[in-house]
Amino acid sequence: MEIKMSESSDKPVLVTCGLPYANGKAHVGHLRTYVPADIFARSLRKEGRDVTFVCGSDTHGTPIVVNAEELGITPKELVEIYHRHFDETFKQLGIYFDAFGTTDDPENHNRTLDIVNRLIEKGYLYPKTIEIAYCPKCNRFLPDRYVEGSCPHCGETARGDECDQGCGKHLEPGELQNPVCTICGGPAEYRHQEHFFFKLSEFRDYLMNYLSNDLGGTINARNYALGWVKQELTDWCITRNLEWGVKFPGHDDLVVYVWVDAPIGYIAFTEEWAAQAGDSWEKFWKGDGEIVHFIGGDITYHHCIFWPAMLKGADYSVPTAVVASGMVKIEDKKFSKTRGYVVWVGEDYLDHGFHPDLLRYYLASYTSHTKELNFSWRVLQEKINSELVAVFGNFLYRTMLFAFKNYGEVPEGELEPEVSAQIEKTIEEVKAAMAEYEFKKAVDTAMTFASFGNTYFQSHEPWALIKEDRVACGQVLYNCLQMAKALSLIFEPVLPGRMETAWEQLGQEGSVHEAKYEEALVPLKAGTKLAKPEILFTKLEDDRIGEMEEIANQRVKAADAKKAAAKGSAEAKAPKKSDGMPPAEEAKAAEKPEEAGKTKEAEEKEALPLVEYEDFAKLDIRVGKVLLAEPVKKSKKLLRLEVDIGEEKPRQLVAGMSSYYAPEELIGKHIVVLANLKPAKLCGVESNGMMLAADDGGNIVAALMPDKEIRPGSRIR
Repeated sequence: MEIKMSESSDKPVLVTCGLPYANGKAHVGHLRTYVPADIFARSLRKEGRDVTFVCGSDTHGTPIVVNAEELGITPKELVEIYHRHFDETFKQLGIYFDAFGTTDDPENHNRTLDIVNRLIEKGYLYPKTIEIAYCPKCNRFLPDRYVEGSCPHCGETARGDECDQGCGKHLEPGELQNPVCTICGGPAEYRHQEHFFFKLSEFRDYLMNYLSNDLGGTINARNYALGWVKQELTDWCITRNLEWGVKFPGHDDLVVYVWVDAPIGYIAFTEEWAAQAGDSWEKFWKGDGEIVHFIGGDITYHHCIFWPAMLKGADYSVPTAVVASGMVKIEDKKFSKTRGYVVWVGEDYLDHGFHPDLLRYYLASYTSHTKELNFSWRVLQEKINSELVAVFGNFLYRTMLFAFKNYGEVPEGELEPEVSAQIEKTIEEVKAAMAEYEFKKAVDTAMTFASFGNTYFQSHEPWALIKEDRVACGQVLYNCLQMAKALSLIFEPVLPGRMETAWEQLGQEGSVHEAKYEEALVPLKAGTKLAKPEILFTKLEDDRIGEMEEIANQRVKAADAKKAAAKGSAEAKAPKKSDGMPPAEEAKAAEKPEEAGKTKEAEEKEALPLVEYEDFAKLDIRVGKVLLAEPVKKSKKLLRLEVDIGEEKPRQLVAGMSSYYAPEELIGKHIVVLANLKPAKLCGVESNGMMLAADDGGNIVAALMPDKEIRPGSRIR
């Protein structure tokens, strides 16, 4: 369920996208946010709304500094390279922002200082002396990714601000155990230093009301944020020991945390647009204009909790809606640049001559915006060939080619009521779907109309009619061309490049990008010259897709080889397993060299003993119905569930399923629960049982669910 956009057309709308980080190239995962946002902005303009679309590069934070140091260039030089790269890539994909700045622009420095000073004046920022990792060898404090160590919660290797390898918890400065400097590799120590904290804890009641009653957008964003706010909110340390960034007022040795100045970039970029357009940025950030943020699901906390609290504290307007996308997989594998499961927009797509509109169509039509999207070359081929080529492209080309060959212009005719009603119905349904951020639904609706056009053309047989009654044939073609015009307008937000060509082939004046939906019902002018049509969508052939799959396979193999080489290097440096092994045992181990190549998975399978039925009977496995599901505070992987397993009170379970299921997907589902597992605490939350799931040993995890409705508490025997 999504909260619709306001139906009021008199309010201006600001659409923003989560900022791309300026230290790497654009990949398909990025586009999960930017393409739908561009489609949404284009569609609003077609409705006649006053829309401003802004974005920019996120340029501060330790990863930028670390990458720049590795390359031997300044952070500013690194930022300029990737800012230009993203700007050019977006334009190639038909994504046009009214302003595309950087968080290092003077406007963002000034706006950040204004907001920070307001928060200081209102008592929402306070100093506190804390322990900060310090490297005595490098003679510097070590913020965030300059320091690694052990997570105090789960013991896994973690970086300074997050347990990225284990429990996923946000870590405050000083929490990391056994700190090590990532620059020199030497041990770090903790030293006291004064930093500044934002009183996030004081905004709990405000956020509860805001998230429950005021914030629109997708339900996955609101529910995730509410799950955090219902628990304790802790104050945030918002300063870091870096030279690169926005200086904290009165402290030249400190900069503000990147998650302070990055979202403030939305305001700064609006200011840059306003200065160029002679308009007002205050109508959004100080007035009642609507603000819609399109983000990736992994930065929901920052946009739905930290950001509105900071804006409220500084007396700025808060977001009207937050639209969070689902995650992205590559060929059914978890997205991973290091493992090779990545599709680069430039070298893997655009550089091979694929039209940008095909990728835009795939991203919009594959699945609901909040669901997980899988990029597959074969699925791309299937969708393009069976939908854009066989249905939509077929209708456009056969209509325009037949009209061009036999008339050369729009023939005389009148718009039939059936066709007019179908156009009107389609536009209303598309607008409603867009307002709910259901882009797949909008595309499917438009494609259904294209199928209607094909049926109309086929059933009226203009190829036979032209021989018998040229006037009657003209009437049929007139209505087909009117549908082609309507489809060009309806599909323009998704396929802007190809629809520009279609618009020109129809002989229409002005730009299809500026034309409104309502123009779809404006009758075509008989006598309008038609251009010789070109085929707008061509089939993706097997050999071309096979070539792209081979490139992807080679990337994965190269990543595996690199990983194996690194592992081999590490093992070579480590003491050999035979060191200290008695000669007899070493000789025995050498007798079975064929076992050396066995996988860990095979070893684990062999290690599992056979069990008696009595052992299985000790397990209390039941069917349970999920009554509540919400994120566990400061964990990216865990969900807290309340499950009816046939007892007087629901059972509380903690399951590591947030990477595979949104909380709302599980509510109401019947799952399988091991009920007599010993209680355990995970991230401070007690789990009284275990939710059972299947793991294919790769990246697919699926909860076990009965295939029929069955009473909660039913035992599995």
